[in-house]
Amino acid sequence: MAISASAGAGSAAAAVARALAPHAVIEENLERCTSAQQVCAELSRIFNVGVTEVALMRVEGDILNFLFPTELQAAGFVPLSSSKAVAARTASTRKVELFNNFMIVQHANVFETIKLSTLGQSNAPGASTIQKLMTAPVTDSHHNVVGVLQVCRKGLTPTDSGSDFTLNDLQNLEIASRAVGGLSFMHAF
Repeated sequence: MAISASAGAGSAAAAVARALAPHAVIEENLERCTSAQQVCAELSRIFNVGVTEVALMRVEGDILNFLFPTELQAAGFVPLSSSKAVAARTASTRKVELFNNFMIVQHANVFETIKLSTLGQSNAPGASTIQKLMTAPVTDSHHNVVGVLQVCRKGLTPTDSGSDFTLNDLQNLEIASRAVGGLSFMHAF
C-alpha cells in the first residue's frame, strides 16, 4: 500500500491498522453509535480521513437526504432518479464502488461547493474537491436499500488528497454499510 511522503508516520500506522482491522471490530464499533455524527466520526477514524470526507444519506421516498454532514441537510437532496449523482447510482445498482481518480467520473458536484466550516474544512482553493471516493449502499436486515455511505479524500490534486483507497478499504466500507443499516436512525423519518 503506497503512503505519500506528506502522510507521515502516523498515517502509515493508521493505514496498517486499517488494513488489519478485523471486520467484527468495525461492526462492533459502529453498532454502538446512536447518531449519524457518531457513525461518521468512527468512519473518519477507521479510514484515516477528515470528518468532512464522510457522508451518510438516508432514503426517504424517492430521494436521498443527507444525515451527515449537517451543512448538506439544508443544501438539498439527491433524487434517486438522478443520472449524474453517484449516490443515486449506488442506491439503484446496490453496488460498492471505488474511484481513485474521481475527477474523471461524471458526477453532480454541487455539494462539493458547500463549505463545511463547522467541521473544520479548509477554505483553501480546491480543498473541497473530491479526488478519491468509495461508495456503498446501506441495506437493512431485509436487504432493502435504506441509504448510501460515502468516504472520500479531498484536495486540489490527487496527490494532495493522500493515498489511494484499496480493495481492503472497499471491503471494510461494505462491512460498515451493513452495520449502519441496522441502526435505528437509518429507519426513522
